[in-house]
Amino acid sequence: MKIAIPTNNKKGINDKIAEHFGRCLTYTFLNEKRELLEIIDNTSEDRGGKGLPPELIKKHGADILLCKDLGPKALNLCKELGIEAYIGQAKTVREIFEMWKNNKIKKAGVEDVCG
Repeated sequence: MKIAIPTNNKKGINDKIAEHFGRCLTYTFLNEKRELLEIIDNTSEDRGGKGLPPELIKKHGADILLCKDLGPKALNLCKELGIEAYIGQAKTVREIFEMWKNNKIKKAGVEDVCG
């Protein structure tokens, strides 16, 4: 299992979570034991690159997305790609991971997307 979290730096589990999934500068990937697997630059269309953010994280093996916010298009594409998206108002990678691990974070639904 590989978990993707949108971030804006390369500070691992102590990094702050980006405010919006697709507009982050980096993605931090962890496994289910909270071990850091990799940190990649966001090279998706939202950052002037190629492909959509869910496609980028799936290309890197993500099964789960933990974030503060995402749009309806991103949520639908995550579902199509088999990525489970969760929304939580945590400040750090460590905090949102612990929320997910302890079932204190909501699975994203249509009612949770930003406009």
